[in-house]
Amino acid sequence: MESPQDPSAAAEQARRRLHEEIERVRTGVEEMLTEQGGGNAELRRELDAIRDELRRENRAYAKKRVGKLEKRVDKRVGKLERRLDQVEQDRKFAEWRIHTNTEQMLDGLLREVRAIADLLTRTR
Repeated sequence: MESPQDPSAAAEQARRRLHEEIERVRTGVEEMLTEQGGGNAELRRELDAIRDELRRENRAYAKKRVGKLEKRVDKRVGKLERRLDQVEQDRKFAEWRIHTNTEQMLDGLLREVRAIADLLTRTR
């Protein structure tokens, strides 16, 4: 069974096929006119207009797609930046916590060593 296709991918594929078919027909008509010795100037102008229109449509479509992709990338970059900021905050907090815990542990050890030293000096 075929998996369902993404609607935007299907639309892109259909659009591409349509443009390919239009270009194929246009090229075929141009070849026929050339074979007939130049053909109708009005028909040639119309074919040139179709070619130009397809190029403009392709440029506009590409520009629109690029714009959408840039927006998506900007969103993802923003999310990554926020995530990096959070990771940096977590790292700083972990360092602070480690430093504080180590300091407390050393203070506790120092108190125990002093207590042992006090016991040893009293017993003598």
